[in-house]
Amino acid sequence: MTGGLVITVHQVSAPALMADCMGVMTAAFDPVYGEAWTIDQTASMLDLPGAFLVAGRVGDAMVGFGLVRSIAGESELLLLGVDPAARRRGFGQMILQRCIAVSVDTGADTMFLEVREGNEAIGLYRAAHFEQYNSRPDYYLGRDGQRRAALSFKRRITS
Repeated sequence: MTGGLVITVHQVSAPALMADCMGVMTAAFDPVYGEAWTIDQTASMLDLPGAFLVAGRVGDAMVGFGLVRSIAGESELLLLGVDPAARRRGFGQMILQRCIAVSVDTGADTMFLEVREGNEAIGLYRAAHFEQYNSRPDYYLGRDGQRRAALSFKRRITS
């Protein structure tokens, strides 16, 4: 069930778009882990060649987004966030699938991503056929003083 999700793709940062992303990021990224990006980091990424943002909205409200950079035949999912109030409705999966489709359109054949161990999004990535190929122990230092591994995943996105 899509629940009225409308997905758009953006290659330019606009103030309203970035404000909506920050709203989702604030809700979706637990501050204890320190993983949320700033508005400047997010906007500046869209200035780079091959970068795009996939936004999912229900009505006027952004409920999720994916930030991707696709260049030289490879694509990297840099951020994926879904507002907790909109989770478990398939929105993350639909946004991820659009990120993959746009990456294929740019000529990428493989998508990479990195995620903190214990992140509940790992289930989403595994369900989307991403395979873990590396782990970097103690890579992330949370605001709680705990160190967590970075898990690297990849998926061939063309047949």
